[in-house]
Amino acid sequence: MIRTRNTLIAVLILLICLFPLAAAGNAQEPVIRAVLLYSDSCPQCLEVINNTLPPLVEQYGNQLQVYGVNTYTEIGNTLFFNAVQAFEIPEERQAVPTLIVGDYVLVGSREIPDLLPGIIEQGIKNGGIDWPAIPGLEQAMSEAEPGEEENASTLNHRTNVWEKFSSDLLGNILAVIVLMSMIGSLIFAGINFAKDELPDQTQTNNWLIPVLSVIGIGVAAYLSFVEINQVEAVCGPVGDCNTVQQSSYALLFGILPMGILGLLGYLAVIILWLAGNLDFEAWKNIINALLWIVTLIGTLFSVYLTFLEPFVIGATCMWCIVSAIIMTILFLLTTRKFKQSLAVIPEES
Repeated sequence: MIRTRNTLIAVLILLICLFPLAAAGNAQEPVIRAVLLYSDSCPQCLEVINNTLPPLVEQYGNQLQVYGVNTYTEIGNTLFFNAVQAFEIPEERQAVPTLIVGDYVLVGSREIPDLLPGIIEQGIKNGGIDWPAIPGLEQAMSEAEPGEEENASTLNHRTNVWEKFSSDLLGNILAVIVLMSMIGSLIFAGINFAKDELPDQTQTNNWLIPVLSVIGIGVAAYLSFVEINQVEAVCGPVGDCNTVQQSSYALLFGILPMGILGLLGYLAVIILWLAGNLDFEAWKNIINALLWIVTLIGTLFSVYLTFLEPFVIGATCMWCIVSAIIMTILFLLTTRKFKQSLAVIPEES
């Protein structure tokens, strides 16, 4: 009898201990549900789909559910219109990509990555966020064919290099031409630098360095203004500079605007050129070497950025292309100047 009673007590204690664990196992984690309105031909949408959402999906797993709605489809266009009406989105913000999570409406490839992580964290603390109240959304999700619905983990597989490239075809073709020209200029400069013959000692093209630097400063200053104030840039008929400026690649290490970096580079070039034209004979070779190094780094960085535009971002900024061309010409001019200064060294020794 005593043994039976002790057994029942032990079982009861075990059940009491296991109950919290079972309850915890059955408790559902808070989930954040959002809707992304996008189009296949929108470079900013590709930026969000390929670069913003995947790291968040990896971080939060099943706690983040993003339903993709292609506004180029009939149902997608209807849902976009319904969202505009339901959330009273002003006309100037009626664009894609638009991410709706709870009562938040995030628009653009800069606003979404800036604000979404904080909204997710706050939503998880508050027990999760349900699907936004977009009229027709539930019906669209329920009527989607198997495999037709899109979420954050599958959206990024819809785009490939060609889709990115073709989203700004003319601008990206121009970017590739400039990219190949820059690479060719680097190879040309390297081959000629290795030759034994001395370059012409005349200073005929010396004045081009400050003139091009001033133009470069103007371009970089304007891009800095656009990036710092987050305003739309004045773009021509070719390219999509606003998509580039609103991408994550417009900031170095997520902090320094590329325009500021370019501005510092051009200022360094013009300062070193001025110093090289003063009576500092003892320092002339060092100054010319520094001038060449600055333009070399600037050209290599321009090659990297110009590659990103057509193949990663899917859009080309004509302001950036102009800056890349200017920096490449400065590199060729300073390479000639640097070799001239090296040629003088044996005569001085």
